[in-house]
Amino acid sequence: MLALGRLKPGIPLEQAQQELTVLMQPMAQQYPEEHKGHEAVTLTPLWRGPFGANAFFSTLLPMLMAISGVVLLLTCANVANLLLVRSVARRREIAIRLSMGASRWRLLRQLLIESLILSLAGGLLAMVVTFWTSGSLMRFVPPLDLPIDLAVHTDRTVLLATLVISILTGVIFGVLPALRATGIQPAAVLKEETKTASGGHGKARLTGALVVAQVSLSLMLLVSAGLFIRSFVSAQRFNPGFNSEHVLLASYDLFPAGYTEATGIQFDRQILARISALPGVEAVTLGSRVPLGFGGGSTSVKPEGYAWQPHESMEVPEVMVGPDYLHTLQIPLAAGRDLTAQDTETSQPVALVNRSFADRYWPNQNPLGKRIVTDISDKSFVVVGITRNTSVANLNADPGPFMYLSLYQVYRPAMTVHMRVAGNPLALVAAIEKTFHELNSDLPLHDVTTLKTTIQLATVGTRIAGTFVGAFGLLALTLAGVGIYGVISYTTRQRTRELAIRLAFGAEPGEVFRLVLGQGLRLALIGIAIGLVVSVLLTRFLKDLLFGVTSTDVVTFSTVSVLLCLVALVACFVPAWRATQVDPMTALRYE
Repeated sequence: MLALGRLKPGIPLEQAQQELTVLMQPMAQQYPEEHKGHEAVTLTPLWRGPFGANAFFSTLLPMLMAISGVVLLLTCANVANLLLVRSVARRREIAIRLSMGASRWRLLRQLLIESLILSLAGGLLAMVVTFWTSGSLMRFVPPLDLPIDLAVHTDRTVLLATLVISILTGVIFGVLPALRATGIQPAAVLKEETKTASGGHGKARLTGALVVAQVSLSLMLLVSAGLFIRSFVSAQRFNPGFNSEHVLLASYDLFPAGYTEATGIQFDRQILARISALPGVEAVTLGSRVPLGFGGGSTSVKPEGYAWQPHESMEVPEVMVGPDYLHTLQIPLAAGRDLTAQDTETSQPVALVNRSFADRYWPNQNPLGKRIVTDISDKSFVVVGITRNTSVANLNADPGPFMYLSLYQVYRPAMTVHMRVAGNPLALVAAIEKTFHELNSDLPLHDVTTLKTTIQLATVGTRIAGTFVGAFGLLALTLAGVGIYGVISYTTRQRTRELAIRLAFGAEPGEVFRLVLGQGLRLALIGIAIGLVVSVLLTRFLKDLLFGVTSTDVVTFSTVSVLLCLVALVACFVPAWRATQVDPMTALRYE
């Protein structure tokens, strides 16, 4: 049972949960035979309820927020590196300013203002992009008549948060380069003593550490992106156990229209007969739930011969179906028969169970002929067929026990027509509506769509994750490449004198090329090694969002590592090539 409640002001969720659990335990002890489930109450805020889209998005959206924060840190590290590189080119300008009486604080203030202007310009561009893309989440939702709204609206809170974050990032990536740039000795710089002016090995170590951090974070993002992309591809190729092609769905509810059980069953029989006679309809049936759709039901079962354990949940999802349900959805039958029109309220109650049901409750036994007692009625249902496992609620969950009951034996007023047609299913929508209104002109149809569209809706979260995390991953890859290029350019400029001496003493340009290239590759390899360890530790939290791929997928990890190595090589190529073009005489005369 799901209950909705509003907490009193000032009462924390944990306290209310404890109080409800204390109230529930005596009732559970009072009914030991009827209650064999958990003896605790779980409370969750409505925005992250345990069922439906909220359960998925309450995990996905914070994860996307965390990934965007990692990208922001990557950007800060990258800009800090580039500003350090830029400070080498401006060291003479800063030295002249200091020697002419400018205070260090004044120069710090100028450099920080430059950083803030840069970050605020980025924040302004971000707001423009946000306004432009605020409705992009709805593009992932297939066309439906369900009232689904994933629009994200920008307001004053978003504007204020962007402003604050822009200022903070401007200070974060600007303060360290500014301190480094103004911490020079003017006399040494003006004498062009490169080693002293550039800050020596300390600054090189700092920029190298920033590059290692960039590569590590980039690898983590790229691994996450690769896992989600492979998950989405697996979801598209996965066989859910039924054929969703060319199946049209149309839902209706007879209860508000005043139908009784007897008149409702009569209406269901008539609508099946009329729809099956329509041109283009190959098979038609009814179902109280749609595979991988919203809604559904479950019942408590007592399988014949099975001794359940204390606190073991005996809830099993079920569906009330019309004749030829398996044939219409093309669900393979492992043994026995399908439900037919002869399975009525006057005949023996029968049921179909899936392979997981049989394996759990009757292992190494023949399930055909076994009886199941449910809380639906006081009758016991005889198992007449075993089906293959199908995906019922979502693609990520392992197929658990599932049961099919005859609509004519267990009546439900709210049903969905499943019809397999030749050609485009939506071309029959007008004919289906006309058929319904010939029987009852006041009966409305809803959720008229295709089964394929329903499955697309079930994979919306996976597609959103793959798209956004993939975009973040590509951005991280670009940032890593730019960061490696910046630091190698910076350190190569620092080593101009050293490289000139090497060339003057007979070193070949190829040796200098490999020396500079190896420096960048070492930084990349260290970052990749750290990133692999971090990724293995963190991606395990994504396992509930992935489908058809493990959180430690070897293919994804190895592909991303090789890709980052290639990017590092490309980023190091230009600085390494420039190093080979150093003229020893010119460089040493300049020194």
